[in-house]
Amino acid sequence: MEIKVKKNVLGKNDRLAAEIRKYLSEKGIFAINLISSPGAGKTTILEETCARLKDKLGIAVVEGDITTTRDADRIARHGVPVHQIETQGACHLDARMLENALEHLDLDKVDLLIIENVGNLVCPATFDLGEDAKIVVLSVPEGDDKPAKYPGIFRRAKVLLLNKIDLLEISGFDKEKALRDLAEINPDITVFETSATKGTGMDEWCQWLADRVAEKKKK
Repeated sequence: MEIKVKKNVLGKNDRLAAEIRKYLSEKGIFAINLISSPGAGKTTILEETCARLKDKLGIAVVEGDITTTRDADRIARHGVPVHQIETQGACHLDARMLENALEHLDLDKVDLLIIENVGNLVCPATFDLGEDAKIVVLSVPEGDDKPAKYPGIFRRAKVLLLNKIDLLEISGFDKEKALRDLAEINPDITVFETSATKGTGMDEWCQWLADRVAEKKKK
């Protein structure tokens, strides 16, 4: 019974996600779903991304948190349209939540939609939101075993942002081991080594986004 209920929930979510994906595609919007553990640096990466791209692309952000609007307030300071979803205990966003959030954004002015999911490596990996790409953030202080321990999200992600790379030497993080595990799980994933606070790798990451937006506009 539990398996049947789970299939029904995911099936309904996936159908709505497909509708959202089609709708965003028709508008030429490239959408990403940013996923990580709490404290990996998603919001700081997002702030730096907005600061670097907001004058080049139309950006809108959907923030997901269990409670508070603190992350949305941080993004709003960059002059980027943002809508906060408070899940009130749910450990992930779902397609229905996103559908409701999109009603609060002027999508005719958007080229790049960034969804910052609730801090969690498990549940957000399962729920499709209609995005073009899942982006996973792994911060060096979390440890090099995360790809092996949480393969679901690393298998589904198109990009890994290996963040807080400036702490590599003092963290004990074995980068080669983490990348070996990652290659076994998802050999096609693109990796950017970043430090959002230092700016390392942010130009390369933002160029990847700009290229994907340009590709989407051509379709």
